[in-house]
Amino acid sequence: MTMPYPGEPFAEAVGEAVQASTMAVRLVLAVADAVRRAAQRRTGGERQLPPVDQALPEAAGDVKARLVPDVAWALMSGPDWPAMAQQLVALRQAGVDLDHFLPQVGGIAVAVRDAVAADSARVAAGRTQEWARVLRATVPAGPVREAILSSPIWPEIAATMKELHDHGIDVRRVLAAAYAEGLGVDRAVGRTLNAPQRSAAAPSRDAVLSYGPLTVGLDLPKDLDLGNRRRALAQLGVSQAENGRFVRWVHEAMPGREREAGLLVGSRQWPLLAARMARMQDDGRSVPDHLVRLMRDRGWEAGPVSQLTARLIHATVAALHRPTHDDLASGPVVTSAARASSAAAGPPPSRTRGTALTGPGTAPHRAPVPRPGTGRSR
Repeated sequence: MTMPYPGEPFAEAVGEAVQASTMAVRLVLAVADAVRRAAQRRTGGERQLPPVDQALPEAAGDVKARLVPDVAWALMSGPDWPAMAQQLVALRQAGVDLDHFLPQVGGIAVAVRDAVAADSARVAAGRTQEWARVLRATVPAGPVREAILSSPIWPEIAATMKELHDHGIDVRRVLAAAYAEGLGVDRAVGRTLNAPQRSAAAPSRDAVLSYGPLTVGLDLPKDLDLGNRRRALAQLGVSQAENGRFVRWVHEAMPGREREAGLLVGSRQWPLLAARMARMQDDGRSVPDHLVRLMRDRGWEAGPVSQLTARLIHATVAALHRPTHDDLASGPVVTSAARASSAAAGPPPSRTRGTALTGPGTAPHRAPVPRPGTGRSR
């Protein structure tokens, strides 16, 4: 049987959720059929199920018209569809209004499908999050790390890393070797395309203008491109699953301020804020505990509407830098030790002070990947 809704493949990623919804439909039908039989027996006239050849076309029309396409297709493609079709037609013959009954069943199926899908997404995100942290700690910012995190097969890559780890393999050592090979591939392809090497290029405008309190200690690639959000997140080592979680945390920290939260997460500098949150997670710090300051200290509310986004960004930088127990702090604390933790080749301290968004200077960059076993390389 072909799928009745072309263009929407029955992918493995959603297959489990849809199959769970069909199980719920089977359960409801089984209960309804048992009730039908018992009710007919009480009146002394239990009726047998209609013939399969009669029930199939009649039930198919009802299911296609009253259930969502993916659930309908999964039901009709299952091995027990003929028996289910007989049950449906028998219910109609017994006086059940399928125009009311089937939409109710469909609502149950959709609720089950969405619940299973949400749980699967949560589990998958949790599995990749751990390995995104390992990747950030091992592979320098640049084309190799960007390619890994932005790849459509990143979940499979993360699963492979976990499998290697479960077999006792030092995943960081493998990643270090893979980085070296990947960098060679990137350069070879660049030569073939007659393109200039990224490593030889001057820092991008985004990389230069981003240096400041927001990026202290972060892994800032020389060719940072904040105009392409998906790429910028990958350049900064933030997976899509992590980014989605950070966006949710901002909205949860600003209840009733959906517009302001939307301006913040939609800003050009958002990937830098997301990278800061990812770094805080790697260091074992609770990002939500810092974000609550956005509603406690609402200085960002005062001022021209045209500058609201900039004020929100500044307030978020301050909230992320300030210790959670320090309610009197007025801004980000950027100590000389913190500046020293920034990757080498950054400007000297006298040239790095300024705002997070417009301060001049050269962005810090990662040195080549360290030998395995040296711990985090930031």
